[in-house]
Amino acid sequence: MKIVFMGTPDFAVASLDALLQADFNIVAVVTAPDKPAGRGQKLNESAVKKYAIEKGIPVLQPEKLKAPEFIEELRSYQADLQVVVAFRMLPEMVWNMPPKGTINLHGSLLPQYRGAAPINHAIINGEKESGVTTFFLTHEIDTGNIIFSDTVPISDEETAGDLHDKLMIAGAKLLVETVAAIAKGDFTEQPQPMVEVLKHAPKIFKEDCKIDWNNTAQQVHNLIRGLSPYPTAFTLLNGKVLKVFKASIEDKEPGIAAGGFLTDGKTHLKFATKDGFIKLLDIQYEGKKRMFIEDFLRGIRL
Repeated sequence: MKIVFMGTPDFAVASLDALLQADFNIVAVVTAPDKPAGRGQKLNESAVKKYAIEKGIPVLQPEKLKAPEFIEELRSYQADLQVVVAFRMLPEMVWNMPPKGTINLHGSLLPQYRGAAPINHAIINGEKESGVTTFFLTHEIDTGNIIFSDTVPISDEETAGDLHDKLMIAGAKLLVETVAAIAKGDFTEQPQPMVEVLKHAPKIFKEDCKIDWNNTAQQVHNLIRGLSPYPTAFTLLNGKVLKVFKASIEDKEPGIAAGGFLTDGKTHLKFATKDGFIKLLDIQYEGKKRMFIEDFLRGIRL
């Protein structure tokens, strides 16, 4: 069975590697075009491209997925199946091309958390579990028939980065099982279940990352965890951006309004919320490197 793999970041590399380790025939990889990055604006290759080149797999990097030359080149590989992991939305002429269809690995238990940032939103919303789902692509994003899914627990202190790594491993394993089942014709696809309340996972923008100290301590703590290490929750201190990677919850002392802070100037800096304190532990102040709060307090006067 000839497979074309589509993906871009590290999350997708684990799946591509797992498929190759399982001896599936990856005939080509489709990934994002190289992008300039850093001060020198040097062209940066995607994690999937670097891995594919290392393994000697042909790489396609279309600017436009409907471009006739890309469609012609993609069709030339005569893939039986296409596999998508952390890639952009595909036009029908692409996902409908192979006879066995195009499958996607998504970092949530569908139908919940459809969208671009399922890992972040699950933690921001205080979920106790997440998971991975494989499904067939169709017209509406993340709505196709489910093939397999697997549940992954979320601990109280887990960050988006932690959950990303757990789902990356669980997803790679599930994808291998899915492709093996498709190869044998040994699976039953199921429509996504109807649920009363759908939780969405839209792309996260900078304004979504600003901490609202009028929320509860638990809500703020979940936001910090759900945006760590990237794109990172932040607040303003002395007019400068203070990013927060890790924090803990403490009981609130009377007389401190939401948004106010307490510090001894040496060991702790804690902000008041609606009902408690958020004690900052791991931060990055504008213009400085990431550091523990004790190191930060040694170098600043508040």
